[in-house]
Formats: sequence, structure tokens, C-alpha cells
Amino acid sequence: MPRVKGGTVTRARRKKVLKLAKGYRGAKHLQFKAASTQLFVSYKYAFRDRKKRKSEFRKLWIARINAAARQNGLSYSKLMHGLKLAGVDMNRKMLADIAYNDAETFAKLAETAKKALN
Repeated sequence: MPRVKGGTVTRARRKKVLKLAKGYRGAKHLQFKAASTQLFVSYKYAFRDRKKRKSEFRKLWIARINAAARQNGLSYSKLMHGLKLAGVDMNRKMLADIAYNDAETFAKLAETAKKALN
């Protein structure tokens, strides 16, 4: 009985891995072993960073809201507390968008927060 070499199946599997590793630097896009090792790490980073992206966006929104709030004479925490007291229920993503694109509306929101604080 002849030995089984599994040529087509093995080649297809390796080609698939090397295709996924396209663009990697050095041996990682040329050698199967290096490529498959790097792919494991890459998938791990991708999984982790899908979760991390949410917190990074939240940080960005808070930075934008804080910058706009300080232009209107408030700190971020005072603005958020004032808006909560005034009953303005708006998430940080929307507030950051208003702060970035519509300064007049944000100034009105800041005034509302100031009145609620006093």
C-alpha cells in the first residue's frame, strides 16, 4: 500500500494561511509556520481590540465634550452633572457630535446645565 502524501489538501491549507498573511513583514508572509503563528496572534489582537474600540471612542467623545464645555466656562463633570439635574438625557456620542459640529446648540446645552447647577 502506498503512503499518503496528502499533497493537494496540505497545499490548499497552506495557501489559505499564506493568503491571509499577505502584507505581513519578513518571513511572516513567506513561511507557513511563521505565518500561521502570526495569524494566531493577529486574531487574538483583533478579538481584543474589537472590545477596546468601544472604550477608545468613549475617551474621544469625553475629550471633545470637555473641550467644548471649557469654552463655555464649565468642566466636563459639572456639565454632565448639570445636564442630569436638568433632565437632559443625551449620550456622550451625541453630545460630542453636537460639540464638534454645532457650537451654538452646545452653548445652549451648557447654559441649561449652568442654570440647573445654580
